[in-house]
Amino acid sequence: MKDDISVLVCDDSALMRNLISRIVENTQGLTVCAKAMNGQIALEKIEETKPDVIVLDIEMPVMNGIEFLRERKKRRIDIPVIVLSSIATDGASVTMEALELGASDFLTKPNGSVSADLSTVADRLVELLSSYGFAFAIMHGKDVYEPDFFVRQIKLREAERFVLEKNKDKIEALQEQNVEKIADRIVPAATKIEWNPPEKKKAAVIKPLREGGRIEVVAIGISTGGPNALREVFKMIDPHMKQPILVVQHMPAGFTQEFAQSLNKICPLEVHEAEDEMKIQSGHIYIAPGNFHIYVERRPSGNVVRLSQEPQRNGHRPSADVLFESIAKVYKNNALGVIMTGMGRDGAAQLAEMRTQGAWTLGQDEKSSIVYGMPRVAYELGGVQKQVSLSEMADEISSLARAHL
Repeated sequence: MKDDISVLVCDDSALMRNLISRIVENTQGLTVCAKAMNGQIALEKIEETKPDVIVLDIEMPVMNGIEFLRERKKRRIDIPVIVLSSIATDGASVTMEALELGASDFLTKPNGSVSADLSTVADRLVELLSSYGFAFAIMHGKDVYEPDFFVRQIKLREAERFVLEKNKDKIEALQEQNVEKIADRIVPAATKIEWNPPEKKKAAVIKPLREGGRIEVVAIGISTGGPNALREVFKMIDPHMKQPILVVQHMPAGFTQEFAQSLNKICPLEVHEAEDEMKIQSGHIYIAPGNFHIYVERRPSGNVVRLSQEPQRNGHRPSADVLFESIAKVYKNNALGVIMTGMGRDGAAQLAEMRTQGAWTLGQDEKSSIVYGMPRVAYELGGVQKQVSLSEMADEISSLARAHL
């Protein structure tokens, strides 16, 4: 029998503690081991319950989230922390401070209403808890479900919501008849899901249309585990690197500008939140803004960044597939594509297309990925020339960029 990933929920709001706890307890493979109303109590609960992952509010009495993270760092507690972030004006800057203090990732606070927004937050919470909690639990000897198990649960819930939405009229009629457990009539409940880990596939073989040429641009696609992974890569990137770098990091609107600024503090290259029509300059890094796809357009005076709000691709906007697709078309074999930690498959198909066009490609390896989803699918499709650990990614990107300038 599998162990559960144990979650400590820390928030001063009883409503929020209960809301988060319900989401956790309704997910097979996750369990709440403790609740705390401030950081001080959370520190005490850690000793008692030894959680695999912590959900942490920022604004709390006695000891707030930032103070908790400072104390966590001081005590060398390595349990991953998911910060509950406000979408208020100062929410983004405080969230980036939390990441700088060692938080693993963040989630915008659910508003508590029964809405599509809450469902989206619930899915994202399960993704983050299962991803970071899995890595920590495995490292400490627990036998827990793999992230793909939780992906399946998320997809089943999405399908259930879709079916319920399509049957609105039928549901309203049943409500008028005072019928109980309406959802079970529309969508038969599956309390347990059978699980067999996916078999590892051999990588497909891609025969590029042309040999790898000069690297004129670097494109990176990354998701779960990305904020800290990008901090590590960009902190160590070659300060003399000539090529521009374009990045899709799955992140909500309102946070990417602060994220770019926080990266700019530690990166030897200039980091910007990308803007529409922004000229792509040598040695600059461009972060896709939340809720906008980013792609490249060729101009006689020099290539530029373009933004769009076309529909989501692979469930994301920005999407790594959109970026990689444009790089393959504009640069063909004169590019380097990099796919890193993340749940799902965004970027995998179009990294394979970049490889088909002759571009150089890298993928983060399984051991160093918080979630080996996106890089695994890209590898299986034949889109990854070389798998690289996170600790070596900056050197690998820099070396290839120098060798093929």
